[in-house]
Amino acid sequence: MQTSDTPVFRDIVLIGGGHSHAVVLHMWAMNPLPGARLTLICTDTDTPYSGMLPGYIAGHYSCDDVHIDVRRLAEFAGARYFRDAVIGIDRVTREVICRSRPPVAYDALSINIGSTPKLVNVPGADAHAVPVKPIRQFNERWLALLERVRQHAGVTTVAVVGAGAGGVEMTLAMQFRLRRELTALGRNPDELRMHLLTSGPTILPTHNAAVRRAFERVLTQRGVVLHLDAEVVRVEPNRLLTARGESVDADEIVWVTQAGGAAWLAGTGLALDETGFIRVRDTLQSETDPLIFAAGDCVAWPDRPLEKAGVFAVRMGPPLADNLRRQLLGQPLKPYRPQRRWLALISTGEKHAIASRGALFMQGDWVWRWKDWIDRRFMLRFSEFPTMTERKPSTERIPLEPAEQTQAISALAMRCGGCGAKVGASVLSRALAQVQPIQRDDVLIGLHAPDDAAVLRVPPGKALVHSVDFFRAFIDDPWIFGRIAANHALGDVFAMGAEAQSATAICTVPPGLESKIEDTLLQMLSGAVSVLNEAGCALVGGHTGEGRELGLGFAVNGLIDVSLAGELAGVMTKGGMRPGDVLILTKPIGTGTLLAAHALLKARGRWIDAALESMQVSNQAAAACLIEHGTRACTDLTGFGLIGHLVEMTRPSGVDAELELDALPLLDGARETVAAGVLSSLQPANTRLRRALSNQEAALNHPNYPLLFDPQTAGGLLASVPATTADACLAALHALGYPHAARIGRVLPQNDALMPIRVVL
Repeated sequence: MQTSDTPVFRDIVLIGGGHSHAVVLHMWAMNPLPGARLTLICTDTDTPYSGMLPGYIAGHYSCDDVHIDVRRLAEFAGARYFRDAVIGIDRVTREVICRSRPPVAYDALSINIGSTPKLVNVPGADAHAVPVKPIRQFNERWLALLERVRQHAGVTTVAVVGAGAGGVEMTLAMQFRLRRELTALGRNPDELRMHLLTSGPTILPTHNAAVRRAFERVLTQRGVVLHLDAEVVRVEPNRLLTARGESVDADEIVWVTQAGGAAWLAGTGLALDETGFIRVRDTLQSETDPLIFAAGDCVAWPDRPLEKAGVFAVRMGPPLADNLRRQLLGQPLKPYRPQRRWLALISTGEKHAIASRGALFMQGDWVWRWKDWIDRRFMLRFSEFPTMTERKPSTERIPLEPAEQTQAISALAMRCGGCGAKVGASVLSRALAQVQPIQRDDVLIGLHAPDDAAVLRVPPGKALVHSVDFFRAFIDDPWIFGRIAANHALGDVFAMGAEAQSATAICTVPPGLESKIEDTLLQMLSGAVSVLNEAGCALVGGHTGEGRELGLGFAVNGLIDVSLAGELAGVMTKGGMRPGDVLILTKPIGTGTLLAAHALLKARGRWIDAALESMQVSNQAAAACLIEHGTRACTDLTGFGLIGHLVEMTRPSGVDAELELDALPLLDGARETVAAGVLSSLQPANTRLRRALSNQEAALNHPNYPLLFDPQTAGGLLASVPATTADACLAALHALGYPHAARIGRVLPQNDALMPIRVVL
């Protein structure tokens, strides 16, 4: 994550990762505005570039070739990336309402979410058709359709509804790819039948006659059955019915028409057109609210309808970025004038394309190569980033209200130490008032009491387990960071088989305007409390102070059974390993190298998504499962890496261990990042423990070897499980939601060597 010495004064929130916002992020990265914070809220980390999607469908490009990695792009731009779904906007409080987290405050807001299929307008379409829109979710639907066609015996009929440029191009791309797939399977490609239906009297109605005739010839030559004036009024299983009574049988139905605005826009109070798109002014501001901007396919243009084409979304990017900036600076906004004519390069399935612009018509393989060059050059902007020295931070300053100016002066001044570095009481109390920790009977005085300390009761027959963890933020999403920090802190308690009772927080927040500090605290503590509450652990208090970077930790109390004789019952310790036990790891490893790669812009966003999801998986159920299957020794895998924590177990247990390198469960991308030499800053210290390996020379060249020393955040449990119950334990772990849980080695009797761990290649 990126840090700044300038406090945050204003928030720009971008909803959606469409083409316009991709351009905004890239432009912002090259010329950031001091004091302004950018936040992108998006449901999908990989967002497709519409211009290359038909080429991907046809098989000319890989999935990565045609997708913009918006998490990586946001990191480059210094923007926060919140992976969540937006369900509304509160324009009174200026907050974006998300599905999974507290509301996100904004000072200026932009919406670039594309269009949504209106399948409900045609009975049966929602149940039986595959919509192309929203385009960001089409890949998984396409891959499922592709697999169904592969598995379908005999003739397969595919019908595409909608014969604009998108529908025609999609039809030809699908046909080209599916015929090749059938050929590769040793089947007759003529088993594929294609139908194209349109409600109008012609295809490609916004293009010139020469372009239309050219595509009509191509469709005829390819054997695509064209249905004109065929408005689909009903969809049944494997059948389309048209307004004039025609019936078309089809095994697969693809919908490339009748898209509208997202349903949640209707509740915002923004002016929408009859199809649900946001009505905007020529400044790209909503007609209703000057603080809300919109761009791309989700807008309705004031003077004339714009075709839902990627060229307009891309062209809107620069004026949108400029006007968002001007909005914060209090400067006059500039109008955007969409061109009357635009160049469309439409492919015909194979590497051949037709050019259309007004009355212009050209075609040939060279047109496809031209299109390919344009598309690849565009995508290069979002995959190969300039260095920090090429950026030009602005000297402009955001105008502030008088009260804000006082806070800004305070935030920029030399900060006090001691209790002078505490976050103000009013800010803290407002944030905490919105956090609702779980209530427990054994918490006598907790978070919302005015007292100086919490008071807890240790129930009879229980002993107290206590642990503490703290670290600075490694991700720009305070809600996710709060969840992971809480999960990490709970790991020590669960690893011993204890029940989590209470937690006391310690956090640092960068100085700034009170409203921004309050929002950050609310996001972070809400995320943490959501995890603590799930674990039955009450947040009972804490301390919040200023610091240059966001940081969070917890002192956690847990309870464990103790017998009348004072002996612990059901506890798992590091010293409980026995020869013959099986080593089980409950979660995959690789967070250290992946987070390091993310900071260097060398990790794919989907790798980071998966790593963050893994870090949010609680060890609570896994610990209970291990105890149920007779486990005596366990630890949670954290900063010292697999070898470091295994050594901590073998020494007090008086045993040796054997690890199977090929059996290690790995997070996606971890092997690629360590192979590229990207390692955590803690890796060198952990690697000193290589002396514990009895055959390290043989293991050095194995691709998984560096991951033995990779520090983990909120890692899984490493357990020594009796061999008689290991298989049942693994099956139970998989059923409980730990799909990567794996047998990674075994416990051996101790020998006389000083190196207790042997690696099996």
